[in-house]
Amino acid sequence: MPDHSYTSRRELEEYRFSPVISIGVPLLLIVLQGFLPKILPRTIILDLPLIAVIFFAVARRNPISGALTGAAIGLLEDALTGQPIGINGMAKAVIGYIGSSIGVQVDVENLITRVLMIFGFSLLQSALIFVIHRELMGNHELHPLWLHELLRAALNTAVAVPIFLFLDRFKQRE
Repeated sequence: MPDHSYTSRRELEEYRFSPVISIGVPLLLIVLQGFLPKILPRTIILDLPLIAVIFFAVARRNPISGALTGAAIGLLEDALTGQPIGINGMAKAVIGYIGSSIGVQVDVENLITRVLMIFGFSLLQSALIFVIHRELMGNHELHPLWLHELLRAALNTAVAVPIFLFLDRFKQRE
């Protein structure tokens, strides 16, 4: 009689990463986000730290870890890009929490799921940043350009998919 071990989906698919990957990749993407637009101004539309938040949140599948990762990456991004400290930290913490929570319930290894998730999170972050600017900072003159945000979400998705496929090679089962 075969011996079967019944474990939850979460236990089967939680991943960890070496410290070099889990610290180095987000730092690299944050630094690129801070300096790449100075060299190539059109790259300002990309949100490379968001890509790191989404990838590590859904791979680890731990909402608390996802929120903390998102907050840390967002705060570092704010420090390097000249944004008021906390705007990206708050938005990316929410994205990290939601991404980890979804990662527990949905097969996030599927390419179509990843595309929809990245696109949706990119739009959600734009909405969160708009609300933070408007409601918490009192900037009522701010009006979002949603066509621009749709383009931004599409470009972030196109850049994120190959990054996700590359980073999948470094996953280690817990």
